[in-house]
Amino acid sequence: MSAESFFYPRKMGRIILTGMEEVMGSHGVDAVLRLAALEQYIQNYPPAGSERDFSFETVSLLQSTLEQQFGPRGGRGVALRVGRACFKYGLKEYGSMLGLTEVAFRLLSLPTKLRTGTKSFAELFNKHTDQKVRVEEKEDRIYWHIERCPLCWERKADEPVCHLAVGLIQESLYWLSGGKVFDVKETTCIAQGDADCTIEIDPTPFS
Repeated sequence: MSAESFFYPRKMGRIILTGMEEVMGSHGVDAVLRLAALEQYIQNYPPAGSERDFSFETVSLLQSTLEQQFGPRGGRGVALRVGRACFKYGLKEYGSMLGLTEVAFRLLSLPTKLRTGTKSFAELFNKHTDQKVRVEEKEDRIYWHIERCPLCWERKADEPVCHLAVGLIQESLYWLSGGKVFDVKETTCIAQGDADCTIEIDPTPFS
């Protein structure tokens, strides 16, 4: 462990493991947990509490173990799908806090929904976790800068590896827009020596 440790709340750890189970099945999750030497979570996910004790080291280890289990390309695909699955469970836990399920929000224009939604998600992480997110808006792009990132915590890689976050944002935009698909990609990553993990969003949907 690093000299300074950071954490997600237990319920976010539970959301990640539940999202993994939706994509891989319970036996698949068990296999990843064994490979990661995280046997304490086998058939024993964290309770849905707000205590922050699901460490960034654990989150990062789960991501790197997916690549170990399925190969770099396969692990990336699984992590993207897990991120998309996590959104549903996260919305159930945090939806009322975000204010995105209100009727007034539904009536906003799509550009306003995207701006409001990305900022609300960032505020959620900044307030309820040790993850640090900064949103930057430019005329034709929205940038989600993760300045303290659990997904690649203490990792070194030749390319961006925060695929779960990309999947989570993809699904959140799909939900915010009522079923539209957007180009979302990670362009910088702390694991490859960058200052932060930047996820670039093109706010014009494919269709």
